[in-house]
Amino acid sequence: MTTPDSDRATAAQGFYSRWARAYDTLARRAPGVRGLRRDTAAALDLAPGDTVVDVGCGTGANLPALRERVGPSGTVVGVDFAPGAVARARAHVAREGWTNVHVCRGDATRLPLADADVDAVVATFLVGMLPDPAATVRRWLDDLNPERLALLDLASSHHRLGRQLNPVFRALVVATAPPGTRDHHDGSPACVLDRRVAAAHRTLLDACVETTHGTRIGGFAYLSAGRR
Repeated sequence: MTTPDSDRATAAQGFYSRWARAYDTLARRAPGVRGLRRDTAAALDLAPGDTVVDVGCGTGANLPALRERVGPSGTVVGVDFAPGAVARARAHVAREGWTNVHVCRGDATRLPLADADVDAVVATFLVGMLPDPAATVRRWLDDLNPERLALLDLASSHHRLGRQLNPVFRALVVATAPPGTRDHHDGSPACVLDRRVAAAHRTLLDACVETTHGTRIGGFAYLSAGRR
């Protein structure tokens, strides 16, 4: 028997698998996105030999920056639920010949890594898709027990100039949402996204003792990181 949540998950998996090639190009080449990913990897303060998990790794756009930080003696693990995205990420890893980078299929809310020895966890452009992002972030902290955590997400801007572009941003949120996720009983897709991003980042900041938080790209990109 299927449920609305399982139907949405199946639709989202198919959506991101079908559009994996286009997403791969956007994730790697969109203006400013490489800098955002480098900044996120830097915020984790990784050291050579560390093990870092990239939750919702998509087609693997974060993997180069993370591997550069942990070096050949470290380990990078990418997890994503969309088969097409996982296949493209694995293909990138194989072309680069990275023996210490691994990509597996899994649900961000139930990571298949409970017994792993993890130093850091990162998620980029993910938490807005999670039904209960605060609970999921707490589960990552409880199950994986990482010392460091970083989140990078897009949400409506609170900057004076950025607010003028919020209508455009909200239209893009609707246009790029997977089928079955565009109608919410508790608000528009952009409002739901904003609440989810705020809840996840607040959870990180509350759980860590050394934190950084800031915005980029006119206030639309939110980057939070912390150490426990």
